Amino acid sequence: MATFLDPNQSATTEPSRRRVSISLGDVFFWLAVVAIVIFCLAPILWQVLTSFKFNEDISALPTIYFPRRITLQHYIELFTRRPFLRYIFNSTFVSSVSTIACLAIGTPAAYALARLRPLGGNLVQLGVLLITLFPSILLLQGLLEVIQLFHLGNNYLALIIPYTALNLPLTILVMRSFFAQLPRELEDAARVDGYNTGQMLVQILAPLTLPALVTTGILTFIAAWNEFIFALTFITEETMKTIPVASAQLGSTSVFEIPYGPIAAATVVGTIPLVILVLLFQRQIVQGLTAGAVKG
Repeated sequence: MATFLDPNQSATTEPSRRRVSISLGDVFFWLAVVAIVIFCLAPILWQVLTSFKFNEDISALPTIYFPRRITLQHYIELFTRRPFLRYIFNSTFVSSVSTIACLAIGTPAAYALARLRPLGGNLVQLGVLLITLFPSILLLQGLLEVIQLFHLGNNYLALIIPYTALNLPLTILVMRSFFAQLPRELEDAARVDGYNTGQMLVQILAPLTLPALVTTGILTFIAAWNEFIFALTFITEETMKTIPVASAQLGSTSVFEIPYGPIAAATVVGTIPLVILVLLFQRQIVQGLTAGAVKG
């Protein structure tokens, strides 16, 4: 027996199916987002929870993921048994000075490559690009000999100079792309008003490239803050160490056990300044990362 479908009924079922498929797509999308967020934040959450656990809860079996009791003893030991405030100052000073040096040197160099077009500028730009691809760990032996030659061991310059040199190519490449996007009419008008190249760069172009300066500066600061190999090799004096080296060496303070609690507390303390820095400049970072992505 043949059956006939109502055209109105088929017309009404198709949109409903389409809505169901769209809603399922949205569900899978948000599930993927949640999974990625959990995957990225789970190690951070684990370190934070471990820093507040008692030693018994840290070594307990089965593992206690969310402690029912918390303690601040690991943070207290971190600042009473070790000069951790000094470590924070060392990392802040070295990272800040190297970042300022990178911006002060890299910004004029980027403007020269983008606008002045010096002789051999393409070769210079190619060389800068190749330096960014070169593994910095391969420079360790040569830099160590230079540090020994100039007696810079246990000196802030032993870290500031390599950090500046290694992060300078990134600063030049990023700032050059921003300068190349600026209209030349601004520079022509500034020259008509009597501005020289330095005044124009500082007073007119630098404010326009503020998102790029902030983004590049924060990337440089984070790279210098987290650097480990050079700080471990060139600095041996206890009061001159940076946070990554001091945090890694907490595990060697005890022969019979690994102080997971103080290590987790040191990780949290070393991450908080970076989080605050990114939160303070998040608007400029977004503008710097998205500038030039859409034209018109």
